[in-house]
Amino acid sequence: MDKKKRYSDYNSYLRGLFGQRVQKISVDAGLSCPNRDGMLSRKGCIYCNSKGSGSGMFARGLSIEEQIKTGKIGMIKKYKAKKFLAYFQSYTNTYTTCEHMKQMYDEALSCEGMVGMAIGTRPDCVDTQKLDLIESYTKDYLIWLEYGLQSVHDATLKTINRGHTFKDFFNAVELTQGRGINICAHVILGLPGEDKKMMLKTAKILAHSPINGVKIHLLYVIKGTHLAKMWKNGDYIPMEQEEYVETVCDFLELLPDRIIIQRITGDPHSDELQAPLWAGRYRETFNMIQHTLEKRDSFQGMRYKK
Repeated sequence: MDKKKRYSDYNSYLRGLFGQRVQKISVDAGLSCPNRDGMLSRKGCIYCNSKGSGSGMFARGLSIEEQIKTGKIGMIKKYKAKKFLAYFQSYTNTYTTCEHMKQMYDEALSCEGMVGMAIGTRPDCVDTQKLDLIESYTKDYLIWLEYGLQSVHDATLKTINRGHTFKDFFNAVELTQGRGINICAHVILGLPGEDKKMMLKTAKILAHSPINGVKIHLLYVIKGTHLAKMWKNGDYIPMEQEEYVETVCDFLELLPDRIIIQRITGDPHSDELQAPLWAGRYRETFNMIQHTLEKRDSFQGMRYKK
């Protein structure tokens, strides 16, 4: 754990593994999602727009290799980075055939300086065959599989039109563990219908699961989503900044320090964000979380009970 930050942060974890800074490069592989193509639904999650948290680079004709080469330029200039992780971020990056998955992953890892990859997906979009393929890369690369959970509460998952249950997540984690694949769970705070007690129950349950990492996001409203309509109609009220900061600190205190914290808040595009506007001030929120932990004299795992 980084004693200064008071939690097990991702950058320190990577530096400990590779002895230097390692930067993630987001990749858009042009895949879809069963929650958008009609397999489960055509509406998608209520907070997700047509880009699916992606850059849209694939639609603009950029190959995976070209996206990585472009991304590396900025990372080298800003951070002097020499090692990189390919982050398959947009939509569901196991929602295709194993043959196509292998082509995607091989293309990314063939780029100079790549030491691994992170694969964003849904817990209902993996099986033994796909996990066997992903496991095959763990001999030579650092591999993270990032499952979008969002909440452990099935009622919430139904409200946000997630299209899967907590049991689906549990089953996916069971299938994945023991393969040398690091597992990261994505969690969103401030989901409709959830109070603080419910959010912290998600932390308590994840604390006793075999996951290796967590990404904590704020639910913010972006243009072109069903959530935007709910917000305009007064059916959804976003969290206040101070409320979010306090909840994140409580969340961290419940997680054991073996769990790597990959993210503690979201970073929306300014041209898409509608509410809350403070969500666009990433650094401010980050610093407030740090300050609150210091003021409390608390740290990750302080309230974790084995």
